[in-house]
Amino acid sequence: MSTPLFDLTLTEEQRITRESMRRLARDTLSNQARAADDAAAADAGLLDAISGFGLALMPMPEALGGVGMPRSPLSNALAVEDLAQGDMSHTLAALQPLSAVNALMDFADEQQQERWLPALASETFVGAAVALNEPRATFEPTMPATTARKESDGYTLNGVKSLVPMAGQCQWFVVIAATESEVAAFVVPADAPGLTIAAEACMGLRSANTATLTLENVRVPAHDRLPHFDLDRLLGLSRIGQCAMAVGCCQAVMEYAIPYVKERKAFGEPIAWRQSVAFMVANMGIEIEGMRLMMLRAASRAEQGLDFHREAYLAQLQCMEKAMEIGTNGIQLFGGAGFVRDYPLEMWYRNLRSIAVLHGSLMV
Repeated sequence: MSTPLFDLTLTEEQRITRESMRRLARDTLSNQARAADDAAAADAGLLDAISGFGLALMPMPEALGGVGMPRSPLSNALAVEDLAQGDMSHTLAALQPLSAVNALMDFADEQQQERWLPALASETFVGAAVALNEPRATFEPTMPATTARKESDGYTLNGVKSLVPMAGQCQWFVVIAATESEVAAFVVPADAPGLTIAAEACMGLRSANTATLTLENVRVPAHDRLPHFDLDRLLGLSRIGQCAMAVGCCQAVMEYAIPYVKERKAFGEPIAWRQSVAFMVANMGIEIEGMRLMMLRAASRAEQGLDFHREAYLAQLQCMEKAMEIGTNGIQLFGGAGFVRDYPLEMWYRNLRSIAVLHGSLMV
């Protein structure tokens, strides 16, 4: 019998994995994030380091080069949170193959998995991504403007997809498009005729190398349409991934601000002694815990096979609002210093802005 309860007790494997990921985030990702942001390019070494944890290999069948372990949205969400505490941009970039693998494990048949997944069976970064977002202010994921017209031998895709991380290094994409009767998903090779990739210049997530995909009469064979596609599941699991990124980055903001307000003096005393400052930091901690618990509740329900879409949607709403509040308050606590690039606060703020506009970008 299903139960509304959810268990957040970590397994021994989850605990050990978290320690390793937090070490990478603290010692490596956080130190190199600014240089990658300035260069607007992901660091290949960091991508390989994150890929080395094998998250994309876990759900992949052993016969295809993977580990063959059961899907674990909760473990993936924990990993995303820990890595995003080091750098949200590299986390989003490096985990695109995980999102693509999960999409095929959920929505593809065995023949499609055998054809597309082995290329991603690597402990170094090999790109693939889900393309759902579109460059429209009124974009609604359930009503994409990208179309898939049925032909005698397949489909013809036309439309534009935006904010696709690491698109320039992807071997294939899962493109979401509208047919005459429903929303469907198609595997499209990066070198398909009619598909062009153009880099985007964004205010945040600069090292995630987001790009626009333009599809002009791209022919897709009928056997490359995913037969078990469930848009609600894609959106729900992606919302959990986005929330996990927000929680990790907000945790970094708070942990960076606390020592500063204790050491920074004004009128002869630490500014942390001022009630307004102390309350602002305390509210950060309260909101982060709320964001984390809502995200983990959705992830836990997804792992148990329970309905989780309401929980994932509510978690996203909470994280969209509170992540921006925490990013803004982090800058506020540093005063004028928060505005300059000597500190990472403005970079974190720019990255957190993306939580409200990403759709389907990180399927856990």
